[in-house]
Amino acid sequence: MARYKLVAFSNAVEGHDAEYNEWYDGQHMPDVLAIPGFVSAERFVCVGDGPHRYLAIYEIETDDLEGLLAEFSRRPGTDLMPISTSLEFASAVVGFWKPAA
Repeated sequence: MARYKLVAFSNAVEGHDAEYNEWYDGQHMPDVLAIPGFVSAERFVCVGDGPHRYLAIYEIETDDLEGLLAEFSRRPGTDLMPISTSLEFASAVVGFWKPAA
């Protein structure tokens, strides 16, 4: 089975970090992990200055990346993956990565 990473950089709306973290840990991360092929996730907080305060790295194992991407793109904003108003959506950066070798 092929391995990939989903890397997501994000910020909370100013003054809403507590709400954002509660949503991300309690709702969003489990919603993403419910998609077949996502196997684990880990979150980080930036220790210095940077354009993004938060980082999430998801482990993926799938032989159907195209299908996984389609499902991942379909769910946000639905009952399967509600998006919190505490997420600063415009600054979020998401990318899928594969091993270099």
